[in-house]
Amino acid sequence: MFTVILHQPEIPPNTGNVIRLCANSGCALHLIRPLGFELDAPRLRRAGLDYHEFTRVKVHDSFEACLADAAPSRLFAFSAHARDAHTSVRWQPGDALLFGAETRGLPAEVRGHAAVTAALRIPMRPGVRSLNLSNAVAIAVYEAWRQQDFVGA
Repeated sequence: MFTVILHQPEIPPNTGNVIRLCANSGCALHLIRPLGFELDAPRLRRAGLDYHEFTRVKVHDSFEACLADAAPSRLFAFSAHARDAHTSVRWQPGDALLFGAETRGLPAEVRGHAAVTAALRIPMRPGVRSLNLSNAVAIAVYEAWRQQDFVGA
């Protein structure tokens, strides 16, 4: 249905939660190295690696390698720097949702890459820094899936 891409994730429980989310929503998951953990780390396993068998997880050495393999029809980069909200998109099967590292977000060169259809933000109150990565992915994935009437649920 949709593809979730995590660019250089750093915190094992966040990635574990995203694995679980993808298993439950039918999304493929792509991870771009370097990762801030080993995929067999106990904290990752506790949070979601036991769901690994229920979703497709691929690891890539670069953003370009990920794009070549995932081949999304449209690619949306999530960033606090974006103006348009994630709800402004009419989500379509084949779309990919790209998220940055927990402490750095997406680098400018990735946000501005020619393959990126648009940058999106998740609205938050002023004065707060950011959402937890796995929460942000959940908010975006469930909005996209909601627009598809939760097909496959």
